Amino acid sequence: MEHISIVGGGLSGSLLSVYMARRGFKVDLFERRPDMRSNKISAGRSINLALSNRGINALDKVGLTEDILSDAIPMYGRMMHSRTGELNFQPYGTEQQCIYSVSRGRLNIRLLELADEFENINIHFDAKCTDIDMHNATAKFEMADGKEQTFLADHIIGTDGAFAATRGRLQITDRFDYSQSYLHIGYKELSIPPGPNGEFKMEKNALHIWPRGAFMMIALPNPDGTFTCTLFLSMEGVTSFANLKKPDDVVQFFEKEFPDVLPLMPTLIEDFFANTTGSLVTVRCWPWAVDDKVALLGDAAHAVVPFFGQGMNCSFEDCVIMDECIEKYLPDWKNVFDQYQHLRKPNADAIASLAVQNFYEMSDRVGDAEFLHRKHIEHVLCELYPDLFQSQYELVTFSNTPYINALNRGPINEQILTSIIEQKLEEKLTDRSMIEPIIRRFADYL
Repeated sequence: MEHISIVGGGLSGSLLSVYMARRGFKVDLFERRPDMRSNKISAGRSINLALSNRGINALDKVGLTEDILSDAIPMYGRMMHSRTGELNFQPYGTEQQCIYSVSRGRLNIRLLELADEFENINIHFDAKCTDIDMHNATAKFEMADGKEQTFLADHIIGTDGAFAATRGRLQITDRFDYSQSYLHIGYKELSIPPGPNGEFKMEKNALHIWPRGAFMMIALPNPDGTFTCTLFLSMEGVTSFANLKKPDDVVQFFEKEFPDVLPLMPTLIEDFFANTTGSLVTVRCWPWAVDDKVALLGDAAHAVVPFFGQGMNCSFEDCVIMDECIEKYLPDWKNVFDQYQHLRKPNADAIASLAVQNFYEMSDRVGDAEFLHRKHIEHVLCELYPDLFQSQYELVTFSNTPYINALNRGPINEQILTSIIEQKLEEKLTDRSMIEPIIRRFADYL
């Protein structure tokens, strides 16, 4: 029985431990934080996430989909809020397509509970990784009692997040490429409580967005009737977190920019000053693996900003691809890790670019009349020509199509929409003899 150390017991690490245990490996799962089953997630950290097709596929392979979706909330589109309170609903896809608002804490707890059911998984909490030996697959940890302990394994997989200790060790090796880039904006988590009898104060089955050009706020529903809101705002400048120093500053800012939601947020001031202001970072690195000894997975290899809702979904898909590589190439672990990293790196880079791109779409373009017109045409094409036309969002969110293919498809779709508009064919979208040749002509460039 080969022995695998997984460093990081968050979402991807706990899921990966189950994948590995199901294949018969002995697994040590290390988590820096205390056992979250008896400790609350700290205030200010996102408590819900958007689960879509890739994540559902990964959970389905370990039998958790039905359980997790049982209290998840389907969101069928974006509900746009203007400064004057007008609402504009934009569906994500066809009538049945949706993404799910899920509890980060419940999902992580359920994955840890599942891991605990395996006799060949040993979970270590309060275990802070201090060093790894990449050539001997040993890892050192500062344990809960303050003492250092060394663990030997056959292979180490680092799933310890955007600021991973495992990746930090790789960064000081020869020819390791690493970059981190921060957006100029930060984020702060706020909340909307439920109404009487747990009622939702806004549309339940939508992701709410207040687009304001250079900044925005979003809100995701929770099963208890609350909404988790996240304000995305510049860190510095005239309109920024730096200039919201006093309660009056915050109230005046919300009165001007988000007047419709202000009455729904009785704890705005408490939340604003109690919750931390977070940064948004994109991490890229290469290589992700060292021989047959060490590999990186999830945010440790490719942290992305949250604007496409794909961080968790991408990390879960890493687990699926790693498992498929094990199935195909075992017992050659060097080839397992090498194939895995070459399959995932281009797609991780693609979703990183798409996520940054989507911030500017969500904060600015979704309120633009021309953009909405193009989105309407795109939506109609998706419904009328599903065999020929798929939107970039549909490819990312509602399929397992490689992210790199979705990235490349975006400019092609824009050319198709431009051609239809320039030829004034908006009223003839149902005429297949006119529309299909346009789609095919540009799709040939893929």
